[in-house]
This record gives sequence, C-alpha cells and structure tokens, in this order.
Amino acid sequence: QLLEMRVVYDVSHNIAKEETHVVDGKEMRVLVHRKGATRAFGPGHEEIPEKYRAIGQPVLVGGSMGTCSYVLTGTAGAMNQTFGSTCHGAGRAMSRTRAMRELDSSEVMKQVKAHGVSARVASKRLVAEEAPASYKDVSAVVDTCHAADISRKCVRLRPVICIKG
Repeated sequence: QLLEMRVVYDVSHNIAKEETHVVDGKEMRVLVHRKGATRAFGPGHEEIPEKYRAIGQPVLVGGSMGTCSYVLTGTAGAMNQTFGSTCHGAGRAMSRTRAMRELDSSEVMKQVKAHGVSARVASKRLVAEEAPASYKDVSAVVDTCHAADISRKCVRLRPVICIKG
C-alpha cells in the first residue's frame, strides 16, 4: 500500500484441486493435478471471478529473464481437451545442473542488460538456472497453446525488471 501497488491477478500453478468436469460424457467431481500447468477455464465458467467471466480465466505465462511474458485467457477448448488447463511457462530446455555447468552467470547478466532488463538475482547459481537459454521459447509454446485452442493470446509483455530470489 505504501508504494500504491496492488495485485491485479494471482495465478496458482503446480497444484491439485477438486473440480467438476465432463468425463466420458458425464459430469463428475475429479481431482485435477496441474504440474507445469495452470487453470484456463473458458468464458462463462462460474468459478472465474465475475469481472473476467465474459472473456475466460486470465492466464499469466512468465518468460525467463530477458524474454517476454504473456497474458492469455482460458477457452472452451481447454475445458474439453485438458480439464481447463494450459501452460504456465515455457518449460525447461536444460536442467538446472546443466545450466550451472554450461552458462556463465556474468555473461548471462550482460545479455539480459543488453535487452534493456534490470535484473536483481539472489545468487550466481540462480542466474544460470533462470537464464533465457535454460528455457524453451515461450513464444513458440504460447503459439502452440493458442493453435490448440487451450488458451487464447491477449497481450505480449516486455520485461523491464526481473527479480529472482
């Protein structure tokens, strides 16, 4: 409040949640475990906050340090194909161990800064682990989700500041 900042939308991922979905033509209560995924309920779903209900559930897809992020919305397609789920990030292209072995933290920070991003990172280990090269191309992943009709692209965001703790 002191900084006049507020939460716009908070998204959970890597969770298990009891929900109602259609399975084999029957509406059922099921436990949906989303690992590497987040909710993407389509327009009109009663569990979406009222102010977003008409467009579908907001989905925040974070990029890595120095890459873009996206705001998507959930779709009816996600409800039919993936129990109302879509990606919550690009996914790792290399393991944390490999990233620490192969990437130079100082070089990564130079590259991030060259892209106009101010980064604050708690340790050199985190710099390598979270480097853009450590992840798949977030734009390609989002394009795939959009084409599969499990989420709809709304906004592409350019990073200005990245904080990793």
